[in-house]
Amino acid sequence: MQRPEARPRQHPEGAAPGGGGGGDRTAAAAAAGAMDPTRLLFQEPSLYTVKAIFILDNDGQRLLAKYYDDTFPSTKEQKTFERSVFNKTHKTDSEIAFLEGLTIVYKSSIDLFFYVVGSSQENELMLVAVLTCLFDSLNHMLRKNVEKRSLLDNLDGVFLVVDEIVDGGVILESDPQQVIQKVNFRTVSEPAAYGWTTALCLSKASPRVFLSRLILSA
Repeated sequence: MQRPEARPRQHPEGAAPGGGGGGDRTAAAAAAGAMDPTRLLFQEPSLYTVKAIFILDNDGQRLLAKYYDDTFPSTKEQKTFERSVFNKTHKTDSEIAFLEGLTIVYKSSIDLFFYVVGSSQENELMLVAVLTCLFDSLNHMLRKNVEKRSLLDNLDGVFLVVDEIVDGGVILESDPQQVIQKVNFRTVSEPAAYGWTTALCLSKASPRVFLSRLILSA
């Protein structure tokens, strides 16, 4: 007797040959992969490293602040955050803090507090590099007199320094010598735009030599 020809088993549409709803298992695996905590932890690196830079006095009052995203969209929210950061850090010897899901590195000098803020997953060394560059650049610009009065007298130059280090949250420069060189070029070429005091302060020359150079370059 001739045996009937064996035919392949028919599977429901979307099912795998192994049976048991392979399509469903595939979808479930994809969903599980999407929720894998290791995938959430190791996110792709971003150029937008810095969320904020601000400088406060020894009473926690803002002297300068630059925010680079909408984490704190209003001035009121920014100042509330700054006050919380100051309260948490101004009496400690640590150089790093974690607050509201953010990483904060900071440094104090006489009557000033310098802060650089990044996300909770940001590389702390990158934030420290920005903070160090900021402080060293200002230390050079203010001729090692990094205190409130000197900073306020040269506030235009301070903003220039910050803008040369970070732009839109992206780190542009971490070498203070390069920062000072770039800022010095801008202020000497346009001293009226940034203030004569700032231009002179950034220049290593004496006032007489500085004015001579300015006249020759005109």
